[in-house]
Amino acid sequence: MGLLVVGTYSAAAFLGGGGRTVALAKNAVPAQYAGLVQKWGNLCPAVNPALLAAQLYQESGWNPRAQSHAEAQGIAQFIPGTWATHGLDANGDGKANVWDPADAIPSAASYNCKLAKYVKDVPGDTTDNMLAAYNAGSYAVIKYGGVPPYRETRNYVSVIRKMEQSFAAPKGRVSPSKQAAGAIYYAQQKLGTPYKWGGNGGPEDDGRFDCSGLTKAAYESVGIELPRVANDQWNSGPHPKRDELLPGDLVFFAYDLEDSRSIHHVGIYVGGGYMIDAPYTGATIRFDPIDAPDYFGATRPTKQ
Repeated sequence: MGLLVVGTYSAAAFLGGGGRTVALAKNAVPAQYAGLVQKWGNLCPAVNPALLAAQLYQESGWNPRAQSHAEAQGIAQFIPGTWATHGLDANGDGKANVWDPADAIPSAASYNCKLAKYVKDVPGDTTDNMLAAYNAGSYAVIKYGGVPPYRETRNYVSVIRKMEQSFAAPKGRVSPSKQAAGAIYYAQQKLGTPYKWGGNGGPEDDGRFDCSGLTKAAYESVGIELPRVANDQWNSGPHPKRDELLPGDLVFFAYDLEDSRSIHHVGIYVGGGYMIDAPYTGATIRFDPIDAPDYFGATRPTKQ
């Protein structure tokens, strides 16, 4: 389903699937869903809280009213037939409600675990096969002996497994990016270019960019594909702390420092407390300090 936006949750260590200790990264899960993701993300060995968070984000962007053209509904995007069989009344109010995250999030975790059992004898990674079954059905996974050769399904599995890194708090320092220098070089070549809202740098934009258009193009130049908007770029890799920043990290700014859905700006960190960014209409791509009251955090983009 669509890749949209994400919210906040303070990191806390807990046990993930398969006995792995998993901690959600700061600003990873909307506060109103954090307890559910923490609890139900530990339901079986094939699932962990960061994986469940990435899956829900991929399905609906945390939108409990999401509905797809295929009639998939709610925060976990259940189709009605699947919900009728696997939907839970997890909050005990007497009704299994697909539109209520208190039911839908536990149901997604429970359904994942059931799918993991269905495909446990299929070759390959059990979690990959579980995710593929959630997207394409367990029959397809069994038929093809693993993740089926459907472009949508393979992308679904790949994106969620990559985003799992972003939703999990790093253990120790985040590894440096080998592509960072090239991304910075690209951005440096654009210094002085006028800002254009919605600009991607193409001929139709006269080579101009907005903030996330610049960061996307910079990393595209070194083979890393980023989402188009800043909210989604936040989930393109692990999150180094302020004192762990390295040149090439994406740095973000938000209206609400506890909610990444309020991110309004992104730049490329170049060291010394400065970034290259495309700030606003009427300005040009330039160096700006990152230490501002609305500094939100950073992401180190990684290849899938």
